Amino acid sequence: MRAEFVHRSPSRTVHFGHDLTARVAELLDEHRYRRVYVIASPRLEGVAEDASQALNTRCVGRQSGAEMHVPAASVAAALERFDESGADSVLAIGGGSPIGLAKAIALERHVPIAAVPTTYAGSEMTAIWGITREGVKRTGRDERVRPSTVLYDVELTADMPLTLTLTSGYNAIAHAMEALYAPDSTPLTDLQAEEGVRRVHRAVTTLATSDGSGHAEARTDALIGAWLCGSVLGATTMSLHHKLCHVLGGTFDLPHAATHAVLLPYVLAFNAPAAGAMAAVLQRATGAEDPGQALRELALKGGAPTSLRELGMPRSGIGPAVEQACAAPYDNPRDVNAEALHDLLDRTWRGIPQ
Repeated sequence: MRAEFVHRSPSRTVHFGHDLTARVAELLDEHRYRRVYVIASPRLEGVAEDASQALNTRCVGRQSGAEMHVPAASVAAALERFDESGADSVLAIGGGSPIGLAKAIALERHVPIAAVPTTYAGSEMTAIWGITREGVKRTGRDERVRPSTVLYDVELTADMPLTLTLTSGYNAIAHAMEALYAPDSTPLTDLQAEEGVRRVHRAVTTLATSDGSGHAEARTDALIGAWLCGSVLGATTMSLHHKLCHVLGGTFDLPHAATHAVLLPYVLAFNAPAAGAMAAVLQRATGAEDPGQALRELALKGGAPTSLRELGMPRSGIGPAVEQACAAPYDNPRDVNAEALHDLLDRTWRGIPQ
């Protein structure tokens, strides 16, 4: 299955297909990107080089690498390089880290972003930004940071390692889960969330039976699913799951996708009694009576982490994490108190299902 399409909305154009980086200059013309600053993950340096050559003189600066959770110091350094280059736009190639850094630049300099996502993180579809300062990750929403052009190129995900495929796929599923019980969900976001989970789950299940490489149809499914899941994240309110991921990631520098993957089954089980509609959708989308347990078993089968301890979080950090998570109110279908949250995180740290 070779999916090729263009989806347009008043503020954004999504191109989905193959070999899109070779056409990057043509595709960016639509939004008048004239002096482009390129940010790419180190493993995608070759792709960044190809994009830079396609842009020719319109590429005025390039940066390899972006730190997880967007530390404030790295933002300051990137802003200095961006200003020196004279750029008027950013092209981010990679996962959540380079796209997150591009958003931080856009937040400060009010410039457009084009994103070429190579994982299933979904940041490219949202107006959500996050910056970590002194161990605390602060997030917000601002339409200035939502990429105006998104290029989904299936080939760029073909060699994604299986563990990253699973953790990044679970990251996408978590977006859909929270959208399903968000106070501002709509029939449209519900449909997108269900189809997104169905596609991502089907794809990662297929890839978990192999070495995670190839399988063009599964990779296409996963990337379309990630687009849908990212879209609903961008349209609804985040709840407990994302709050915990931001707290744990920013405080303990845990890998973003893996933190989502570890927490997903536990938060799902915690909220399910108060979010029956969400649970029913995930049952249909995964074909499992107990979606949380099924996701955990698939993670174990694919060698993905299933506990916070595996990610390097100290058990002594549970108390401070609970305190930080309880410090600011947020919407959640089930009431959250310090005792319940401590129990949830302690079980997640040990890897013991509810």
